This record gives sequence, structure tokens and C-alpha cells, in this order.
Amino acid sequence: MTEVSAVSERAKAASAKIGRLTQQLTGSLSDEYDAERGQATTRVIIVPLAVAYIATAFLAGDGGLTYNLSAMLIYWSVYFPISWLLLYWIRKRPGYNLRRRIFAMANDYLAMTFGLAVGGAYTLPVYGLVLWVTVGNGLRFGPNYLMAATSCALASLGVAWAFNEYWRANPFVVLTLAMTAVLVPAYIFGLLNRLQTAYNMALEANLAKSRFLAQASHDLRQPIHSISLFTACLRDEGLNREQRSMVENIDRALQSVSRLFRSLLDISSLDSGKFLVQPETISLRDLFKELERQNAQAAQWANVDLRMVPSERYIRADRTLLTTMVQNIISNALKYARNGPVLVGCRRRRDGLAIAVYDKGKGIAEEHLPRVFEEFYRVRQRGDRDVDGVGLGLPIVRRLADLMGLAVSIQSRKGHGTGVVIEGLEDLPAPAVGHARPAPPRASTMLTGTRVLLVEDDEAALLATKSLLQKWGCSVQAETAVPRTGCDCDILVTDFDLGEKTTGKDCIERVRALSGREMPAIVMTGHDEARVRAELGDESVPILTKPVRPAELRSLLLSRAPRRRQPGAV
Repeated sequence: MTEVSAVSERAKAASAKIGRLTQQLTGSLSDEYDAERGQATTRVIIVPLAVAYIATAFLAGDGGLTYNLSAMLIYWSVYFPISWLLLYWIRKRPGYNLRRRIFAMANDYLAMTFGLAVGGAYTLPVYGLVLWVTVGNGLRFGPNYLMAATSCALASLGVAWAFNEYWRANPFVVLTLAMTAVLVPAYIFGLLNRLQTAYNMALEANLAKSRFLAQASHDLRQPIHSISLFTACLRDEGLNREQRSMVENIDRALQSVSRLFRSLLDISSLDSGKFLVQPETISLRDLFKELERQNAQAAQWANVDLRMVPSERYIRADRTLLTTMVQNIISNALKYARNGPVLVGCRRRRDGLAIAVYDKGKGIAEEHLPRVFEEFYRVRQRGDRDVDGVGLGLPIVRRLADLMGLAVSIQSRKGHGTGVVIEGLEDLPAPAVGHARPAPPRASTMLTGTRVLLVEDDEAALLATKSLLQKWGCSVQAETAVPRTGCDCDILVTDFDLGEKTTGKDCIERVRALSGREMPAIVMTGHDEARVRAELGDESVPILTKPVRPAELRSLLLSRAPRRRQPGAV
């Protein structure tokens, strides 16, 4: 087992390095806007220095060269304003612009060629700028620009040789410069190709990792989902104390695996760029209540006093992504701060509001803090107890924060606890009463007699869900495919991938057409919610990610099922 563990750790480290390398390479090779602006900024700094050097060299030399100096200064007095206009253009309209790049390159080489051609021996150092600009174009914009810049450099040397008497009198100097203008870019060209190959390999490895994580997570979610629902059914079977304890232990293990799969799916979705930010107005009171409900059982298992500080504030953010961020932070606190309090609340900041999670756990040593947001990095010391997880919780928090334009910070002291703060949330006034979020149905509302159409292509998941719904008093019509005939039901619960190129969207449209009304629907899926939401195209349909928590399913059914008069009601 030790060897297997070592191999696993090396695989995690390699995967993290691949991710970091991909991000670095992507930033250096594809961030064309920053590269072009950097080049324009450098240009306006170099021009005055070059003019100052040429003026000093000419004035310290032969006075008969004053005519050439005047011509150069006149030319460079035109080039300098053009350089500033290019910088303004790039800042005003950032992004890729081929004509602008061609114009900038032509402007640069014309200026340097003019200086080399009319300056005699005094402007020979300008060749250093020629080589610098040539290599810079290649490093900033890629091999194609490097080849074009090399051609321009050779043409510049040819023109200078034709008009500069000093160059014609020293042909070996010209030959040396020409060889340098070819050999240095050629070497850079080879390095760029090798870098591009390494980038492609790292990108492919990272994509392969993401595909594997997504597929493995999806395939394993289905049986975990079924086991979770069967476990929920067992709770209502009149078990004795020992049997109930065994069921609780099974459920606890399933919740641990479920959190792992959620993290794997989240990280693969972030790698593939599938997360879409959809801001909305959120009540912090509702958000905290939902988080408290989701973590109540886990807090009980960890013997943690989970406290939510009430807040009447409203914020604007993506509800799903923000919930995922806070949930990951709370999960970390419950794992590492057992037998102590965990506090979740809202704090005011100059730029808006912040959500903070504090615990009284053992804390994190200062040397680990810079790395806790790295993928697969875990703070472990010899003799520490085993804690579930693979080190993806905080990295997901950081990447989701970057996606939404938020900031995440962590403070910790060894032996005193840890605090994680999400900052940059937009503070909103309370919405009008008419637009307030409806209150959730009371827990006393019963599902007895609610007619549910259940569509699930996996037979184990179908049986588990049907059994659980029947335990709640529902009348269930279970189907493994979209029904072809009319159906008289109150609510539709469907998987998203139903086989035969059929999705939950098709199922909802078909059932609503058969029933002749906008039947309430709930979608359950093993894929990431953002992708399913985009394909579904209906914000009114809630999406549950497998493994589904029975409490979540029951809550949604209660909120969407028709109100029925309870037995004995008058």
C-alpha cells in the first residue's frame, strides 16, 4: 500500500505541475494584448534614449556631420509621436489587430534603417536595437512574426550597406552583423518550436486529465447516487439502534465520496472553461440558511458547533458558484476543526461585503499558507490522522473567485484557528416586497398522494428513487425512457442523459406537450450543472447534481408539488 500511495502522490504532483505549466504557457503565448502593449510602452521609453545617444555621439564627433544629425532628429521627431499614438491606440482598442502590428513593425524598422544608413560609424550600436526588436517580435508574438522580423532586419542591413560609406568600407563588419541577424533568430526559432511542443503536450495532458476526471466522476456518481437513496429508504424501516448506527456510518462514507466527486467534477469543469457566471440578487439570510441545512449532519458527525450569523444584506453574485465556494470552505473547517466552533458571517468592506468563515481548529503553519490554494496540496505532517479529500477544496475556491472577480484570503495561526474571507461582493439594497423570494414550504407539508413521473435510464437509480418517493407517500410512474402516451402527473423528475440521443430537455418538452400544461420538472444529472443549465435553457427548472441528497430532493418536491388538503383537515 505504501508504494501505491507514493505513486498516487507523484501522480497528483505531476498533474498539478502540468496545470501550472499550462496556465503559464497559455498566459505567455496567448496574452497578445499585454504583449503588444508592453512593446508599445518599451518603444516610447527607448526612443528618447536612442535620440540622446545619437545626438551626443554626433556632437562629440566630426562637426561636418551636423547635416545628418539634423535629418535624423527630424525623422525621429516624427517617429516619437507616432509611437505615442500607437500606445494610445493599443490602450484604447486592446486585442489582436494584424494591420496595427504590421504598421508598428514597419515603423520600427524604417526608423532603425534610417539611423543606420545616414549615421556612419556613430549609429552602429543601433544594430543592437535591430536585433532586440527582431527577437522581441518573435518572443512576444510567435515564430511567424520572428521570421517576418528577421527578413526586415536583413533588409535593413542591406539598405544601410547601400547608403553608408563606413559599412561599404568594412564589409566583414556587415557580414558579421548579417550572420548575427540570422543565427540568433534561428536559435530563438528553435526554442520557440520546442516551447510550443512542450505547451501542446502539457495542454493535451491537462485535457486528458480533465476528461478522465469528468468521466470517472460521472460514471461513479450513478452507483453512489443509487446507494445513497437506498440508504435513505433504510432509515424508515424501523431499524434498531445498532442497525441505525450502521446506516449512519454508510451514509457518512457516501457523503465523503460524494464531496470528492463534486470536487473532481468542479476542477474538470474549470479546466474546460464550462463554468458560466450568471449573477443574480441573493439574500445572505437565505444563503446562510441553505448552507446551514446542507452542513447540519456533517457538523453533527464532526461534533462541531456550526454557527451562522444572521444577515439581512443582499448581494449580487452567481448563486451556484458562490454556494460552492462557501461550501468548500465550511467543509474544510468541519474536517480540520473537529470538536470546536465554526462561525460563518458577513462583514463590511470598503469595496462591498465579505463572507468570512472562522474556526478554532489547530491552524496552519505559516510556511504552508502560500501553497494551500495549489491543486492537490495538503497540509500533512507525520502522525496526522487521515482526513478525506485530495486537496481541491481551496483551489476550486480561488479559481471560482477569479472567475467572478472576487478575492479570497486566508489567515491562520498554529494552535489558534483559521479564517477564510471572500471579498469584493457587491452590496445591494433590499428588493421590493413584491419581488422577494417566496418563503420555502413548511416542513410539515406532506407529499402523500403527489403523483410523480420518474424518468431514469439506469435501473438501479430508477428503483432507488422510486422506493424513496414511495416512502414519502408519492404515487410514482417509473419509466426508463420518455413516455410516448399521455401522463396524468403532478411533477416530473428526470435524469438528463436518457440514451438514444435523448436528454432531459427533450423529456420535459415531450411530457409538457402530452399533458398540455407547464408541468413542474426537476432534473438530476451526473454532469456539471453549468453545462446542463446551458443545454436546458430554462431557469425555472431546478438541477440536482448526483449523488442527490434526499433532503434536497424532498425540499424541491415540497416546493413544486400541488398543495393537498391533509387527512382530517376541515
